Amino acid sequence: MSSAREPPRRARGRRRLRALRGAALPAALVLAGILLALNLISFGFGEAPASTLRRAFEGTWGTPYGVGQVLFKATPLLFTGLAFSIALRAGLFNIGAEGQVTMASLAGAVVAAELPPRTPWFVAVPASIACAVAAGAAVALVPALLRARLGAHEIISGIMMNRVADVLAPWLLASVLGRAAMRTADAIPAATLPRLERIVPALHGSAASVAFPLAVALALAAHRALSRSRAGREMRFVGQGAEVARAEGIDVPRRRLVAMLASGAAAGAAMTATTLGYKGYYELGLGAGAGFSGIPVALLGRGTPLGLVLSAVLFGTLEQAGLAINARVPKEAMDVLEALAIVLVAAAAGGGERAGRPGEPPA
Repeated sequence: MSSAREPPRRARGRRRLRALRGAALPAALVLAGILLALNLISFGFGEAPASTLRRAFEGTWGTPYGVGQVLFKATPLLFTGLAFSIALRAGLFNIGAEGQVTMASLAGAVVAAELPPRTPWFVAVPASIACAVAAGAAVALVPALLRARLGAHEIISGIMMNRVADVLAPWLLASVLGRAAMRTADAIPAATLPRLERIVPALHGSAASVAFPLAVALALAAHRALSRSRAGREMRFVGQGAEVARAEGIDVPRRRLVAMLASGAAAGAAMTATTLGYKGYYELGLGAGAGFSGIPVALLGRGTPLGLVLSAVLFGTLEQAGLAINARVPKEAMDVLEALAIVLVAAAAGGGERAGRPGEPPA
């Protein structure tokens, strides 16, 4: 019995080893580019590079509080990176994750605030998250239908939905909900997520919440489901070639529709970190940028759960480092550094594939 199982195990081990080798080049290129650019930025503003690096480290991984802040900033990026990765599996680009996060955060916050005060947490939290996930999928439904039924490119319709969300969110807050302060009412206590400091007291004061392990669990569950289910395998075939998949009898429009809806749902879950795990309410602009930042997270993470987590933590580190060195180096300079990191991710992704990585869409 054991000998019959050994070959598949060895095959899986070889695939994992190839994946790690394929991710090594992009990761090394991105890290080297970030360090070099940070040194150049420090010189440009008259600061010693060693001092800037020390302050960046102390504000991120040098203290328990910094570690908690890195995890907090990495959490929504992990959700949106997973969202983009799911869509990419079917050959789609979910550029509309930004609008999906916005509308999901608003919808989930409204439900969390309107629940009866005595609602138990095991009802309040799932209800808020379910409403947010449904809202994210609903926003993704428009570009999904346009692509599946009419062949309209999802990038154009996704950008359109981002603009719609930018207009719709403040209108709903001001005109429908009557919130002139551009924020929802506070969520009931049972609907908020506990901070990680309750489990790890050393993280006291940081905004990290149980949304981070929730994001990791979702990444693992999604990878397992997509890798082992028929729907997931057919999505991968569609991503490799729609015409070939159609010739094999796969319903291409249906699989694209399912992939975009699942992607929107995963993006909507990002509100667990910002709305339920941090503020306790939604205010205009909360979580902005996470949808676009999820793109490099997915590209660098190569669609594997470990890769997505490490990639999200990397970009979360960059965001927190920008705040740590803001006293000496303007935060706008760190925004430029993050943009450079995105360019390096795109270049490294192509280099990794030319180095011999099997050409398979992210799982």
